[in-house]
Amino acid sequence: VSQSKKRNRAITARRQHLKSVMLQIAATELEKEESRREAEKQNYLSEHCPPLHIPGSMSEVQELCKQLHAKIDAAEEEKYDMEVRVQKSSKELEDMNQKLFDLRGKFKRPPLRRVRMSADAMLKALLGSKHKVCMDLRANLKQVKKEDTEKERDLRDVGDWRKNIEEKSGMEGRKKMFESES
Repeated sequence: VSQSKKRNRAITARRQHLKSVMLQIAATELEKEESRREAEKQNYLSEHCPPLHIPGSMSEVQELCKQLHAKIDAAEEEKYDMEVRVQKSSKELEDMNQKLFDLRGKFKRPPLRRVRMSADAMLKALLGSKHKVCMDLRANLKQVKKEDTEKERDLRDVGDWRKNIEEKSGMEGRKKMFESES
């Protein structure tokens, strides 16, 4: 038993020693990588960004500003072009993946979102921008004239219910009621 404990301790000690050696090697590699990156950065900056020389007169400063603005505009155009290329390639990748799924026959159902669209927008999305389709659903409905029914006329003619009750109360009211029916 004691011999196996000593053996286990030796194994764990060796593991600890190997771990510490590996960590030291990794730390030195990280330092080397960091110094290499810093050197690359300095090389790039020295190559692409010459040291800035600030002139003394106002016209020279204005000329320097114009040059810097031109460089900024060129960099922005390049950035925009790169972004467009990235968007285009990502869209192509999505299309290719979709085609790949269709060819395999394993259609992955995309998560559906509720979208509020008019009928025109939906047809335009389905048929493409080539087809001009205007779908006015109300234009095809026929006009219906509302006819007054007798009940509606009676309800309109009745008016205030209190007046109606006062008129029909007593003998005169009943007499009027029979006269109006005939």
